[in-house]
Amino acid sequence: MRVHFHGAAGEVTGSLHEVEAAGHRLVIDCGMIQGSPEAERRNAEPFPVEPSGIDALVISHAHIDHIGRVPLLVQRGYRGPIYAQRATADLMPIMLLDAASIAEGEAERANRDLRRGEPETLPLYTRGDVEAAMAQVRPLPYDAPEDILPGVTLTYREAGHILGSCVVELDADGRRLVFSGDLGPKGSPILRDPAPIARADLVLMESTYGDRNHREREATVHEIGEILDHAWKTGGNVLIPAFAVGRTQELLYWLAKHWDDWRVERWRIFLDSPMAGKVVGVYDRHHELFDEQARKVWAGRPSPFNLPNLHLTSSVDESMAINRVQRGAIIIAGSGMANAGRIVHHLKHNLGRREAHVVFVGYQAEGTLGRRLVDRARWVRIHRRDFRVNAQVHTVGGLSAHTDQHGLMDWYGGIDDGAGGHPPLALVHGEDKAREALAGEIGERYGVEVTLARPGLSLDV
Repeated sequence: MRVHFHGAAGEVTGSLHEVEAAGHRLVIDCGMIQGSPEAERRNAEPFPVEPSGIDALVISHAHIDHIGRVPLLVQRGYRGPIYAQRATADLMPIMLLDAASIAEGEAERANRDLRRGEPETLPLYTRGDVEAAMAQVRPLPYDAPEDILPGVTLTYREAGHILGSCVVELDADGRRLVFSGDLGPKGSPILRDPAPIARADLVLMESTYGDRNHREREATVHEIGEILDHAWKTGGNVLIPAFAVGRTQELLYWLAKHWDDWRVERWRIFLDSPMAGKVVGVYDRHHELFDEQARKVWAGRPSPFNLPNLHLTSSVDESMAINRVQRGAIIIAGSGMANAGRIVHHLKHNLGRREAHVVFVGYQAEGTLGRRLVDRARWVRIHRRDFRVNAQVHTVGGLSAHTDQHGLMDWYGGIDDGAGGHPPLALVHGEDKAREALAGEIGERYGVEVTLARPGLSLDV
C-alpha cells in the first residue's frame, strides 16, 4: 500500500489523498481549497490524479473542504463509487448544491462586466454536476467493514467532528492505513466522542490545532452568555458567522440549554441560511448518532430546532428584511469564514455600528474576511467597497469542532502498531506552525518520527 499526498498537506483546506492498494487506485476526500482568491483559483486546476483512473472515492465527512470538488471530479471523468457514511450521504447534496449555486452566481456576476473579446467565466461546476455525482454515492454505516474493491476493505469509525464524520480505516495487502479525518474533541455536545483505534501500520492525522489547547467548553459557553447580555444592554445586533453543518446546530443547542439563564426569549433569532435549515432536518433524522445528553436536550422544551423565537429564512427577500432590524437580533448565517454567503451582507449593514457585535466561533483561514476581522482590521473590502469596522469583534475559541493538541496526542497514543509500539505518523490538514509544534510533542512523548506531508510526497504503508 502506498499513499501520495496532494491536498491539505501544509494547509487546512483542499483535502485530497491518493492511495495505491491491492492493484487499485483510491482517493480519500476531494475537498475545496478555501482562503484568498489566489488560493481558490487553484480549484479549477487539473487534478493531480487522472479522474478516469480512480477506482473508488472515500469521503471522510461533509464539510466543503473535504467534498467540495467531488462534482468537478465526476465532471472530468470519474465514474466509480463514492463511499460516505449514511449521515454524510444525506448532507452532501445540501452542501454541494449550495456550493454550485454560489459558483454559478459568481460566474454570472463576472460575466456582467465582460469586455469585448474577453472569455466568458464558467462556474467550477453546476447543480447538474452535483446531481450526477450524487448518483454515484454509496452510503455505509459505522463499524461495518465493507469490501469496496477486490482486496480492499473500508471501515468507518466515529470521528466526533460533525454528524456522520469518520475516521477512515483501509485494509489491503495485509496492511492498515488509518486517516483521522477531522477529529472532534471529547465531551463536545450532540455528538459521540471519537472512536479509539486499536491498530494501524500508518496514521494520517489532522493537525488544525496542533499548536494549542482549547479553553474549557463551559468557560466558552459562559462567555457567549456574557456577550449576549452585553449586546442586549448596548442595544445592538449579534452576528455569528457559522458553518451550516456542526457549528450552527451547536449554537442552537446552547441557546436551548441556557434558555432561562441567558433570557433567550427576549431575542429574535434568525437562522439565515437555507442550507442550514435543511441540515437541521438531517440532524433531526439521525438522533441515533447523538450522545445521551443531546437526546435529553432534544426531548426537552424548548427543543433546539423549535425555539419559539427562531426564524428560519429561505428567500432573499426574507434575508434582506433582517437588515431592517436595528437591535435585539441574533443572526446566525454562513459562511463560517465570512468569505461568501448571506453573512457578508449582514456584515455590510452592521460593521460600521459601534453597538453591533460579531462573534467568531470557528477557525478562520488565511485570506478570508473572517481572518481579517479576527486580526482586528480597521477597514475591510466587501463587494468592491471599503467598510470601517466599528463593531465589537469577539473570538470565541472553545467551541471548535476540531480537537486540540492534547486531544490529538491522546487519540494517536491509543493506536498500536501490532508490535507494542506506535505506528508511523504523517500530519495533514494543518498549517506548518501547528504541525511542527505537534510533531515535536508527539516525537518527544512517543519516540516516533513524524512526517509533515507535502504535495507530491509519497509514503509506503
